[in-house]
Amino acid sequence: MQDDNNISEFKAKDQNIIENKVLNFSEALIPVVFLMALLFYNIIFADGELLGEYSNQFILLIGGVIAAAVGFFKKVSIHRMGSEIWENLKSVFVPIIILFLVGALSGTWLVSGVIPAMVYYGLEVLSPEIFLPASVIIAAVISIATGSSWTTSATVGIALVGIGTALGINPGMIAGAVISGAYFGDKMSPLSDTTNLAPAMAGTDLFTHIKYMSITTVPTIIITLIVFSILSFSITTSGSADVSSLLNTINTTFNITPWLFLVPLAVIGLILLKTKPLIALSSGVLLAAVFAFIFQPDILNGLGDSKLSSIIISIFTDTQITTSNEKLNDLFSSGGMKGMLWTIYLIICAMVFGGIMDGIGALSRITSALLSVATSVFGLFASTVLSCLGLNAIASDQYLAIVIPGKMFKKAFEDKGLAPENLSRTLEDSGTVTSVLIPWNTCGAYQSGVLGVGVGEYLFYAIFNWLSPFTTLFFAALNLKIRQLKSKK
Repeated sequence: MQDDNNISEFKAKDQNIIENKVLNFSEALIPVVFLMALLFYNIIFADGELLGEYSNQFILLIGGVIAAAVGFFKKVSIHRMGSEIWENLKSVFVPIIILFLVGALSGTWLVSGVIPAMVYYGLEVLSPEIFLPASVIIAAVISIATGSSWTTSATVGIALVGIGTALGINPGMIAGAVISGAYFGDKMSPLSDTTNLAPAMAGTDLFTHIKYMSITTVPTIIITLIVFSILSFSITTSGSADVSSLLNTINTTFNITPWLFLVPLAVIGLILLKTKPLIALSSGVLLAAVFAFIFQPDILNGLGDSKLSSIIISIFTDTQITTSNEKLNDLFSSGGMKGMLWTIYLIICAMVFGGIMDGIGALSRITSALLSVATSVFGLFASTVLSCLGLNAIASDQYLAIVIPGKMFKKAFEDKGLAPENLSRTLEDSGTVTSVLIPWNTCGAYQSGVLGVGVGEYLFYAIFNWLSPFTTLFFAALNLKIRQLKSKK
């Protein structure tokens, strides 16, 4: 058990994986096999709608029912399974609150003009001579601001592919640059659901996770930028990169001013001062609301009956700011707290499934088998990476590639004296970013469809995405920045 002084805000209590000597490995795999089969069918044959919008959540619950049936067969009490479910749910109470605050933050940052300002100044740096590295940077900035690689690709990504293609640049290169930047921002943004999900599964807090993840993520994006800079020198462009219409639309819709950057800078400052995430994010919401009254009165007047009601709408529910440019309309929308419900439901259902698997002793059996070949620290990291890659391919969903390995390997990292941020970083380095490299994964299918570039075309150029797992393994092999637990009871 981890020392109390090092227990994360992201959990109320450490979870022990329960052993069950009666349960054999084949029986422990039964719920997992059914889960993977249903998820595979849902993605490949039902377009993710087998059981409606919340298919993955229902499938996790079905997996939990099957696990409970195995438990009953092995004489595991309902009380034990229920207790583990309850402990799991308690452990994600704070992450759920933070996810709600993230939704509120995205809404208020939109109506205050913070996100539009980031987009505006990001597009201004675009130049034909450095188009590819600039595309990486622009996508990264916008993804950090929105917390969504999908939104980034569907808006500015489409524009960049169109502009770059007009310049005569290989669409695969452009898509690779956009995806590299978008997933860097997605990983590093506190607004991202996967960035919240990974530390929740591993048992660390959001900002410790982001800080520790930067150790591998920053070198990877630097290498990515260097490669794209070299590629830019090796290609010939023609035409001009005209983003004036996008800039003009943003400028006429919002009151764009550098003063708006005080809001994210204040949140960053609070984070650097080691303020609790709940306080830092709440401050970001309140400050953005004040800035919305000051700088965007016309936006607020157009969204609700009063300025105050518009702020409340942006915090709790859907907000859509319509512009004269259709490419920007999707970007300038937010679901507020309501938009976080899908991820929150997924976390709750995953905790139910994981709790029952814990209660019947299945996770102990499976983890023991997986870790039998991971006798070293590097072997543990490698097993985690392979598990994430495998689940991205088998389950076709990046969330499950984070949730399941996170639950399975959490105790193993602790047993080897490794701090939970090691696991959360590895989950993101191998689970989040590689999902887009698999054509039948939800992320691969989405990005390919939105950008109009096949996965096979951008696969090699999505440098950040395929390089990230190698970077995390490189650090593990050399024992670089592998944080230990402060003490053990």
